This record gives sequence, C-alpha cells and structure tokens, in this order.
Amino acid sequence: MTQRRTLLAAGLLSPLATPAFGQAPAGQWPERQVRVIVPWPPGGSTDVLCRIVCERLQAITGQSFVIENRPGAGGNIGADAVAKATPDGYTMGPLTLTVWAISQFLYARMPFNTDRDLQPLSMHWELPNVLVVSSAHTPARTAREFIEFAKTKQGGASYGSPGVGTTAHLCGSLFVARNGIDGVHVPFRGAAQTIPAMLSGDVTFAIDNLASYVPVIQEGRMRGLAVTSAERHPALPDVPTMAEAGVPNFTVTSWCAFGMPAGVPPAIVARASALLQQVAAEPALQERFLRTGAHARGSSPEGVWERARRERPLWQEMVRISGARLE
Repeated sequence: MTQRRTLLAAGLLSPLATPAFGQAPAGQWPERQVRVIVPWPPGGSTDVLCRIVCERLQAITGQSFVIENRPGAGGNIGADAVAKATPDGYTMGPLTLTVWAISQFLYARMPFNTDRDLQPLSMHWELPNVLVVSSAHTPARTAREFIEFAKTKQGGASYGSPGVGTTAHLCGSLFVARNGIDGVHVPFRGAAQTIPAMLSGDVTFAIDNLASYVPVIQEGRMRGLAVTSAERHPALPDVPTMAEAGVPNFTVTSWCAFGMPAGVPPAIVARASALLQQVAAEPALQERFLRTGAHARGSSPEGVWERARRERPLWQEMVRISGARLE
C-alpha cells in the first residue's frame, strides 16, 4: 500500500504547468477559501481525481481549495455534509453516481433529497469498473477461467466494494447472479481497504473503479480480467472488455459530478461550472486523468441532471437484483 501511495504522490499529484487561464478577476467566485468535501477515503480514485482538479482551480483563481475527507455510507455521509452546508458557494464536493442515481433506490430513508437538496455544477470524471483478482491467490487469467474457478471455490467467492449500493457492489452482485457463482459481498470504506484485503487473499475479486487499481495491475500484483466499458481503456490496453471476454450485456461506467448545496446563487453556480468545464478541457489534465484510468469530463449543471435521470432505471433494476436494502 505504501508503494501505491508513493506512486500517487509522485506521479499523479505533481503540479501541472502554468495556469492556462490566468487569475480570476476581482469580485468573482471564489473570493476566499473553498471547502471541498470528498465522500471517500484518501488515496481512492475520487480523492485523487478531485485533488488534481483542485490543484488547477487553486492555480487559476489564487484561492485555496481545502480537501476534507468524509467517507462512509456509500458516499452519503459526505454528500449529506455538502447538502446541509450553507449555500454560499464555499462548500462543494465530488459526488459519485451512487449519490446522483442509486441511493434513492437503496435506502429506506435518506438524510437528504438529491433532487431537492443538491445543485450539480459539472461532470468530473467517467471510468469503467474492472474485474480484478489477486495474482498470488487466483490462477485465472481470463474472465471465463475466473467464472469456472469461482464456481468451484469452497465457501463461495467473496467480492469487495467501497460499500453497499456502490457500483462495485451492484456490478459484483450482477456478475455472480448471472454466472451462477456463490458470491459473498464484503463491503469496505474504499479501495484503500479493499486492495490490501485482496492482496492478502481475504477477498477473491472486485469489479471496482478502474482508477483505484491501475497501479497494482501495472505492478503485476493484481490481474485485470475485463473492463465494463464498451471499449478497452487506454490505461490498460491489454485488458479486454466484458463483451470481448465472453461476458455479454455488461456495459456500465461509473461517473462523478461536482455539486454544491441547493440554493447557491445562480451566478456562482455558473462561474463554478464554467471553471470546472475549462479545467476538464485542458489537455495536460486529460492526460493525467487517463494515467489514473479515468476520462476527464465537463458539462453544464443540466447535463448532470439529464444523465442521472436517464440512468436511474438501470441502477434501480441492479439494486433489485442485488436484494440490497438499507435503513
């Protein structure tokens, strides 16, 4: 794990070139420090990718963007902190697909209402999940080989995720259900906990966000068997898609969008969205995202709502298949 954190610190979080857009004019957002609540632990994909964007926002605006990690409940603890913050434009956070499109079907009671209490700003990133196993504990080298291995594993095949209702949990649940595997879900607080458990042999596999696993796959400690996107990913070009690996109808991607509490003045929403879209369009930032396994994305606030509402029926069905229900 130490080696992985070193790679992240040395390679992914290094400063970019001189700001492309200059300093923000006086009187424009932000005029003081911005609190950025990350609903996941340090070192995971959401945390790393948020820090890259905040570096650029800080360089462009001359103001500090201070990261505060608030993990737990599949991202809902951090999202609730964003939703309940003062709507003055000085609290924001990277909120994953789970918050925008899944949690409402998973939880009997939610501490916030996504549609009423959150204001999207811009898409942040998109990436596939990857079917990944420990090289030391799993002999399978293809997805089909793994399915056969998992079917015969005594005690069942355990799969890790960053929590109940996350895309990793729902993908794992769908995978075992479709392939007749006796699967056991093991929730963690994030990939920073899932990865050591897999490397030690305590967890059999995961279908988790690719960005968290690129370093350990490239090091050879884990083996990527398939990605859940429609096309192969540039960060791992030798890893086939699920369709190529003989697992049909398994195309889903995970994504994240920055949000603020509802009620933030429209001028600040427009300014923050424009800055995030500008940063996402920078070629240097796009390259850094690709090295982590993610695609940088930017959009209008309306674009976030459109995507969330379009995808909700798919994730509602996956929640039903998983049988998950939380209070």
